[in-house]
Amino acid sequence: MVALNILTLLALPATLASASPVIRPATSLLVRDPTSYNASLPNVTIFATGGTIAGSASSKDQTTGYQAGALGVQVLIDAVPEILNVSNVKGVQIANVDSGNITPAILLNLTHQIQEELASPYCQGVVVTHGTDTLEESAFFLDLTTRSEKPVVVVGAMRPATAISADGPINLLEAVTLAASPGARGRGTMVVLNDRIASAYFTTKTNANSLDTFKAYEQGFLGFFINIEPIFYSTPSTPLGKPYFDVANTTVLPQVDVLYGYQGLNPALATAAVASGAKGLVLAGMGAGGWTDPGRDVIQQLVEQNETAVVFSRRTMDGYVEPNDSVGYGGGFLSPQKARITLQLSLNAGYGPAQIKTVFESSSK
Repeated sequence: MVALNILTLLALPATLASASPVIRPATSLLVRDPTSYNASLPNVTIFATGGTIAGSASSKDQTTGYQAGALGVQVLIDAVPEILNVSNVKGVQIANVDSGNITPAILLNLTHQIQEELASPYCQGVVVTHGTDTLEESAFFLDLTTRSEKPVVVVGAMRPATAISADGPINLLEAVTLAASPGARGRGTMVVLNDRIASAYFTTKTNANSLDTFKAYEQGFLGFFINIEPIFYSTPSTPLGKPYFDVANTTVLPQVDVLYGYQGLNPALATAAVASGAKGLVLAGMGAGGWTDPGRDVIQQLVEQNETAVVFSRRTMDGYVEPNDSVGYGGGFLSPQKARITLQLSLNAGYGPAQIKTVFESSSK
């Protein structure tokens, strides 16, 4: 029935949104009849950004090559009427794009709106619908920039809304249920897909196609769902050394680029990145942060001559990169994409070398 509802709604031109990476006004797009409001249920706000969960394909068996971000937030909510049994929901369309087109401007707009919503005594939690390709980056960003005991849940899907056995509807229902759950408080930003509850701080996308893709192999999951009810493995806790960055007055973030390590890498790429405006570099190094000798010579020059902030990370899925006292900083357990966000926020906060070193070493212990 859910798939049929979505296909029917697709026929309505008003529900289709442009896939261009524009920032939409953060205003409610969902207004329900006041008589449907249930005073006994918690209030959850859904912030939509597009992605596969809002994707549309020409056939029900198409799971690649579809249009991401084709459906608006109201279509997603109306396709899962069971949501109204667990929460009073309000939808806010922040953007409607493929997650590869999420920009720092969209992220800042999102975190500003979420922080304002969480400050309301009438809101019990928020959900963010997002494309999975960069979901871990946005979730990690929100984990470092929002401050509240209320749940923030980021959810996506691996199959478009028009596909047979689309996973988006049940993922969205579980995400809203989690955001409305008192047991979800104090756990930071969480990621929900495929019946799993994961910490945004540790979770990464591990497979480009599989439904069971978001994992934290070393740290594990926070919990799972049984009959749409969240079950946690432990009481709330905070990852050691997790920083917080206040971006309430931030409108632009500094440029930080990621460079990939490989045999015979081109050292000039680092110079070109700095010349194009990068204030920081993250090196997705070989092994535990390895870089070639010619490449390190160039990095040394950039640090000394341009005061470029450099973080050594790793191209492997997991692993630890030790603090680097000779040049740059060790990324610890952070992946290159998460090290980039941490460095970006550190530079935005005006941190100098000693403070940046503390941020990365604290997150590594």
